[in-house]
Amino acid sequence: MPVDAIDRPRSLVTGGAGFLGSHLCDRLLAQGHEVICVDNYYTGNKRNLHQVLDNPNFEAIRHDVTFPIYLETDRIFNLACPASPPKYQNDPIQTTKTSVHGAINMLGLAKRLGIPILQASTSEVYGDPAVHPQTEDYWGHVNPIGPRSCYDEGKRCAETLFFDYHRQLSLEIKVARIFNTYGPRMDANDGRVVSNFVVQALQKRPLTIFGDGSQTRSFCFVDDLVDGLIRLMNSPPEVTGPINLGNPSEFTMLELAELVIELTGTDSSIEFRELPVDDPMRRRPDITRAKEDLEWEPKVALREGLSQTINYFDDLLSDD
Repeated sequence: MPVDAIDRPRSLVTGGAGFLGSHLCDRLLAQGHEVICVDNYYTGNKRNLHQVLDNPNFEAIRHDVTFPIYLETDRIFNLACPASPPKYQNDPIQTTKTSVHGAINMLGLAKRLGIPILQASTSEVYGDPAVHPQTEDYWGHVNPIGPRSCYDEGKRCAETLFFDYHRQLSLEIKVARIFNTYGPRMDANDGRVVSNFVVQALQKRPLTIFGDGSQTRSFCFVDDLVDGLIRLMNSPPEVTGPINLGNPSEFTMLELAELVIELTGTDSSIEFRELPVDDPMRRRPDITRAKEDLEWEPKVALREGLSQTINYFDDLLSDD
């Protein structure tokens, strides 16, 4: 039965034209929401929204969240911030502003409207962790003055702001710490390892591994991640987070490269290069809290998710 327009919830998604944001917009629309997408298209892309532009319940607004915006909405998903290392390091001051000023502006909007707000935080708040796997009560091991600090510390400061608004003003908040997520609509040039490996393999170029390939990551397919975000937003007010959202299956970079080569059927070689500054050696979420509070855990195995991602990039590169 269609949702009555009067009862239809309205969701604001900042960064809604990005990889994660566009999938979130799709899911919310499918669940009967009106969706307002706010994006300045620094890393987002209108191509990610082509399937919803004609939907009467969808609206896209070009706007930079470092400036205030005044809208009427029932909930806010704050996803606005470059997540690609080359992109966020290209303009580190703006990256920090997006996390900090963006959080202040969105929190101010949520306060004015008296509505819940979700912050898309990151596993990078843990830095190069001394605790493995990472639990939400671990405070992290982050370099505050390195080339990645604009992103890592910007997200940490955003979390601080969210919890201060919660404690001081009783604002309903949700904080998700997102671990490596992949899938269709990733930017082919965003510099993250899954897109790098898949594009290199499809173009029959060597796969470049930074370091000796022993560093690990845990990869969560985008459909699973979006499900976690929505479950967190719909959870009781006392569930504030932070909550880890990610796949606890851990893979080395070498294992990932070999799997991409197998699934693409190419004969690409592997090249090793110097490890970037402050690149974490291990990354794996403890998702006990997500299982208990949200009844959530990822369902899509890496092999299955990679196959869908490879098909997406194969079509994308064929069109270029």
